Amino acid sequence: MGFKMGIVGMPNVGKSTLFNALTKTASAQAANFPFCTIEPNVGEVGVPDARLDKLAAIAGSKQIIPTRMTFVDIAGLVKGASKGEGLGNQFLANIRETDSIAHVLRCFEDGDVTHVEGRVDPVADAATIETELMLADLESVEKRRANLVRKLKGNDKEAQQQERLLAAAQALLEDGKPARLVEVDDEDLKAWKLLQLLTSKPVLYVCNVGEDESVEGNALSTKVAEMAAAEGNSHVIISAQIEEEISQLEPEEAQMFLEEMGLHEAGLDRLIRAGYELLHLETYFTVGPKEARAWTIRSGTTAPQAAGVIHGDFEKGFIRAETIAYDDFIANDGEQGAKEVGKMRAEGKTYVVQDGDVMHFLFNT
Repeated sequence: MGFKMGIVGMPNVGKSTLFNALTKTASAQAANFPFCTIEPNVGEVGVPDARLDKLAAIAGSKQIIPTRMTFVDIAGLVKGASKGEGLGNQFLANIRETDSIAHVLRCFEDGDVTHVEGRVDPVADAATIETELMLADLESVEKRRANLVRKLKGNDKEAQQQERLLAAAQALLEDGKPARLVEVDDEDLKAWKLLQLLTSKPVLYVCNVGEDESVEGNALSTKVAEMAAAEGNSHVIISAQIEEEISQLEPEEAQMFLEEMGLHEAGLDRLIRAGYELLHLETYFTVGPKEARAWTIRSGTTAPQAAGVIHGDFEKGFIRAETIAYDDFIANDGEQGAKEVGKMRAEGKTYVVQDGDVMHFLFNT
């Protein structure tokens, strides 16, 4: 499993340019006019992880398979989108299917690129989008609660659970606050996720700055950082222009270009890492002569659940997991060396997988 991130924002903030660069495609038409993205563009990228290359080199793996991340470029939202303004509700529906939202904010001045509201104010833009998503959620919640009335009269337990969660969401939304602030108990998590409320998704603010501001940001990105911190959300500074340029270069040339710009890594790497932290994701590896492969799991995943990411039968018939910590695998030159010094562990059903674990699962068929 990777994860799916929806790229949203006002028109002309650099969403499609960023999407094109991140997915190294030109499938999203980037142009200086609103709604140039007519259908939600979907692109997959391999998640960069230097650890995977090192593991493969030691094991002599013939193939390297990174975990995947999906970006969904969603058309520019405007004030009134929840009521069908612009391209309206059809794009709000696309957001429901994502795990998180990357909210691209314009943090650059450029007279040649018009702003739909005639000004550059990323904090105001963020508020506009958040308001539209909250209004759409409020309408959805009210409809769902009305549809539950009959089931509630019949004491349907599932309906009672939904009603309780929807009521909590509605109270916040009516107070001008997003649904992500609802405190959800563990036993309600599955039902809560199924509600697919737009404002329940974690938000990563992407500050799109000019080339010369890509390292430190600027006054506008500083305001976004302050807003994100106050909300408990995350932010990352990226120049879509730079990302577009390096996406056209070979890896070695791209690295030289980044160094010349004073950057240590591409924006894609920073964006993915921030997304992983936002969703509390980790990576474990399976390594052998045939392939070295990365697998994405949520923090707190047990060994059987991690095995289930590969195949459901692995989880059902789980016996144990032979586990080597990444550092031990590297330090001892692979599986055999780690075994010889006692660094391979046999872990059972209650073991919580750690980021970087190299694992081999034993199971009954």
